[in-house]
Amino acid sequence: MEKIYKMLIINPGSTSTKIAVYENQIPVFEEKLPHSTEELQPFNKLADQLDFRREVLEKAMQERNISFSELDGIVSRGGLTQPVESGIYEINELMVSQLKSGIYGEHASNLAAMIAFDLSKKFNLPCYIADPVVVDELQDIARFSGIPQVSRISIFHALNQKAVSRRVAANMGKKYEECNFVVAHLGGGITVAAHKKGKCIDVNNGLGGEGPYSPERAGGLPAFSLIDMCYSGEYEKSELKKLLVGKGGLTAYLGTNDGLEIDQMIKNGDKKAEEVFYGMGYQVAKEIGAASTVLHGDLDAIILTGGLAHNKTLVEYIENMVKYIAPVVTYPGEDELLALAESGLRVLSGQEKARVFE
Repeated sequence: MEKIYKMLIINPGSTSTKIAVYENQIPVFEEKLPHSTEELQPFNKLADQLDFRREVLEKAMQERNISFSELDGIVSRGGLTQPVESGIYEINELMVSQLKSGIYGEHASNLAAMIAFDLSKKFNLPCYIADPVVVDELQDIARFSGIPQVSRISIFHALNQKAVSRRVAANMGKKYEECNFVVAHLGGGITVAAHKKGKCIDVNNGLGGEGPYSPERAGGLPAFSLIDMCYSGEYEKSELKKLLVGKGGLTAYLGTNDGLEIDQMIKNGDKKAEEVFYGMGYQVAKEIGAASTVLHGDLDAIILTGGLAHNKTLVEYIENMVKYIAPVVTYPGEDELLALAESGLRVLSGQEKARVFE
């Protein structure tokens, strides 16, 4: 009989914290704990929210009558730390100190490991992160940018990309480490990666101004025009960064990042909305083509995943442009809670050893 491992899963967002309890790969419950603007307003820094978010989580567990003593471990989303290899890491003081300082960037995901570490100490439980966004497996040649002052870096949807790659490989009767994939994560940000035999050897930095534009991000921009904007005197540095990440892409063109709303605009005959939306698909397809050359065209599949992969017309548009390269497989959504549970299970069951963050 298969042993059952019970895990708490933690995935914070900017205005909510998603939590779940899983027994192996089966959810006992999943809940999105909302945090109002008024509740978060008193906190000057992201790290200042730690106690508040942990207490909200503990209250939710109590209301569900689930004791921490029932758990075998805690698995949380990874945040912005120093670059790491792919894998599952036990959370330690060094990791938490980097996340609290924000030295590598501020993001709501930074709170996940902080919360997990506090709970692990309080209830004497092992705690882990898995495949954080800073997973870096780039081949050396992919790091050149064009000027020596700037190196290309790896920041992408590692957790979801790795998880869906494992599932697609399993459906093919193979291991992820035996396959070559181009994976396009289509969400609020878009990252398109070349996965070669279990490693992501090249990917656009979807947070730092590379690749296709997305619902909220500008993607790659003509450099001279961007420099002109920087020195025009019309924008503060923070405003420009917000235009690149947060208010760029579909939001900048159409005033919304809501795919359903944009769908309705297109159905109502809004030609601009249609052109802008499919312009995003066009850029995704171009990026997939570029990533396929990194793999010399030797692909087992092209994988489309993320929330926008639910949009059948967008998926068909992209597929029609790239299906000559390799078969296209669609895994809509971004099931990070399940991906974290799968990772935790591999460690707790002894299939994989947790790495040391150092």
